Amino acid sequence: MPPPMKQCEYSQITTQSSSPMESPKKKKIPRRKWEVFPGRNKFHCNGRIMMARQTGVFYLTLVLIVVTSGLFFAFDCPFLAVTITPVIPAIAGVLFFFVMGTLLRTSFSDPGVLPRATQDEAADLERQIDIANGSSSGGGYRPPPRTKEVIINGQTVKLKYCFTCKIFRPPRASHCSLCDNCVERFDHHCPWVGNCVGKRNYRFFYMFILALSFLTVFIFAFVITHVILRSQKTGFLNALKDCPASVLEAVVCFFSVWSILGLSGFHTYLIGSNQTTNEDIKGSWSNKRSKDNYNPYSHGNIFTNCCAALCGPLPPSLIDRRGPIQSDTPQSVAPPNGITTYGATQSQSNMAAAIPLLQNESSPTSEEPALPGKMTISPTCATLALGQPTPPPSTSNLATETIITDTMPLKEECDGHHFLTPEEAPSPPGMLTPGTPLTHSHTMHVLNAVTQDSMHEDSVRGLVKLSSV
Repeated sequence: MPPPMKQCEYSQITTQSSSPMESPKKKKIPRRKWEVFPGRNKFHCNGRIMMARQTGVFYLTLVLIVVTSGLFFAFDCPFLAVTITPVIPAIAGVLFFFVMGTLLRTSFSDPGVLPRATQDEAADLERQIDIANGSSSGGGYRPPPRTKEVIINGQTVKLKYCFTCKIFRPPRASHCSLCDNCVERFDHHCPWVGNCVGKRNYRFFYMFILALSFLTVFIFAFVITHVILRSQKTGFLNALKDCPASVLEAVVCFFSVWSILGLSGFHTYLIGSNQTTNEDIKGSWSNKRSKDNYNPYSHGNIFTNCCAALCGPLPPSLIDRRGPIQSDTPQSVAPPNGITTYGATQSQSNMAAAIPLLQNESSPTSEEPALPGKMTISPTCATLALGQPTPPPSTSNLATETIITDTMPLKEECDGHHFLTPEEAPSPPGMLTPGTPLTHSHTMHVLNAVTQDSMHEDSVRGLVKLSSV
């Protein structure tokens, strides 16, 4: 006697069919746009963090700031808090957290990337360029113009065409070769923050370098103070031996403070004149180009320019990094008869359902009498939605009943014309049962088709034979 089946084995038995027509549609998680972003950027936290691909120098910046500040808090602040005042560690802590906040805000945000043109927009723009150039090109070939001129505050500004993004860049925008993006109000690409500096993160970049300048000077000054106070008690050499971390901090701050202070002063000048690094390097508004050349973006005074750069409203991002990708792949559609259609979209199924199978013959109605010699098929099987699977023979509820109406006249009633009588006409295979009499009156035969496809194929073939004269 076989051993009884365990209770756990019963739970593994399922009665659900494995047919693809009955399998439930699995819900797929839509992909986000940052996964197929065309630029050379890296995204983290599901697209919330956007950085450049080269981030090695950014991690070096983090290490230098964190290590230097950590050594200062660990070895210098305890002595300074007891000897001088506990306000020193508090100020250093506020500066450190402000520096880290502005650095991460600059590095992880969208600098103002301009979205690229779609295929339709790029084709339409190319067509407009060709049309604008065709009137002046004559019979010869002339490359289409790739610049446009706009007037801003009385100054002519050229808009350049970007061959990568397929757009005319707005004023002050430029294409970053490292990130491969057009950035609005492009300032420069900064490897120290691991991102481009543009319209949306310039204020945070400026506050970062300004706060870092204060922090570097603060640490350097109080490290020297710490060493001097210790040297008064134990001597200078013994003070250096007792606090080697302070010596390391002083060296790092001494060699970095000059570049940080110089960078802060340079960007303070740019903000005061409302310029970008890119415009200043190229000399876009230099008087050397022409006497009438001036900066059309300047507000006329330093205070207004600083307020416009640092206190104005932050523009929204123009790229939808976390938006779902609109997929055009076919999906399963359930038609009205309950049979699942695979490999067809909703619009294709609706269009297919509206196309009749036999459009050359129309069924007679009560208002339109049947014409002699005309074979009709009732609307029961007149239409069939394209793309639907053939019903299996075992499905009894899908059997189709076809009604054939014979309206052919008698041979005796038509003189001079030869018509085939129902006895002379060959019967379509699969349509009439053997031995069934066919009278000249309106006789209806109800037949069950084996399959939907064979029924329509045979009915059409019989129609051709019966309607031939």
